[in-house]
Amino acid sequence: MTKLTPGDLATGTAEWYRDGLNRHMLYTDGVPYLAEKDGAYWLLDKIACLQLEPKIGAEEFQVWRLQVMDNRSARLVCDDGNATDAVLHSEDIDFTDFPLDDIAIWGNVILLPSEH
Repeated sequence: MTKLTPGDLATGTAEWYRDGLNRHMLYTDGVPYLAEKDGAYWLLDKIACLQLEPKIGAEEFQVWRLQVMDNRSARLVCDDGNATDAVLHSEDIDFTDFPLDDIAIWGNVILLPSEH
């Protein structure tokens, strides 16, 4: 991730980070912290790569939800964040060691809901 300075964009975050796989995707402060603390770089890589899917990349606002099951499998779902929650992507993940039961990540400029 390339660190950007606060002056690069008008923000509600102190720093912006550009994704290493998808240079069009930006993160707020909390996202690299989550990736480092909880070993979630794979999740950010997955979201970055899926931005190349026309249906997903064209959506201005995205809500990504990871739900971890008791057997350590997971389900990753992306929707448009509207009242209808139109699903843009859904997949099962055979195994994850992600420590939280669930998490939501907003946007194609990626931020945690608590950073909004």
